[in-house]
Amino acid sequence: MSGAESFVPTPLLLSDSARTRLQSLIEEEGNSHLKLRVFVTGGGCSGFQYGFDFSEEVAEDDTVIEFGEVALVVDPLSYQYLVGSTVDFEEGLAGARFLVQNPNATTTCGCGASFMV
Repeated sequence: MSGAESFVPTPLLLSDSARTRLQSLIEEEGNSHLKLRVFVTGGGCSGFQYGFDFSEEVAEDDTVIEFGEVALVVDPLSYQYLVGSTVDFEEGLAGARFLVQNPNATTTCGCGASFMV
């Protein structure tokens, strides 16, 4: 690596279970252009909450992180709160859901949907 290059860490990781579920949802929709948008909004019992949505559209200032045939999209405001996190998918008694494992969160709620930094 030359002096002009710098190492940029992977902003978000995608677990194998999340990747598998994302691939199957995209196949069910029959639209290979769909991406999973991960975002952070104010609210929730711990200050911020995570959100997920399928999107074909990518804004000019969005970050797209590709994992083979699937991709995550993150807006610039959410990006700062999500760097280093892992998007996971779990199925259990409470149902099936995508979730974020965020090492930057200092407090999380019991359900894992909201956090504080």
